[in-house]
Amino acid sequence: MAEASTQATENVSENKTFTQAEVDSIVGERLARERQKYPDYEELKTKAAEYDKAQEANKTELQKTQEANAKLQAKLEGMEKEKKLLDTRSKVAKEKGIPSDLLTGEDEDTCKAQADAILKFAKGPKYPSVKETKHETNQNATSNANH
Repeated sequence: MAEASTQATENVSENKTFTQAEVDSIVGERLARERQKYPDYEELKTKAAEYDKAQEANKTELQKTQEANAKLQAKLEGMEKEKKLLDTRSKVAKEKGIPSDLLTGEDEDTCKAQADAILKFAKGPKYPSVKETKHETNQNATSNANH
């Protein structure tokens, strides 16, 4: 058994050792062979990077477009709500016979309640008026006195 371990050590010592220049040469040859398998690798790598950059730019444009679309949609919904509100106020004002500018309600029931309150106020007690006959008599008296 001692002989077997001596032979193993001799085999290990007989293995060839390489200098740094030889290792560099071997690695260089292997790299050259791999590069020959894929001669356009650098070109493809550049194209892939450009494609990724374009995709990112398009994604950014898409996001900008989506944000602008969302803003316009919100604006449209606001305008539709405002139009519906103005239509409701106009309808109630026309039914009740009052100016629509006086109504500030957000729904038809509120506008009707406001219109009724306005009409109640407008038809409230009237202030006493000056009688025309008395006024005319005073004018006739002053005009006769001037003659």
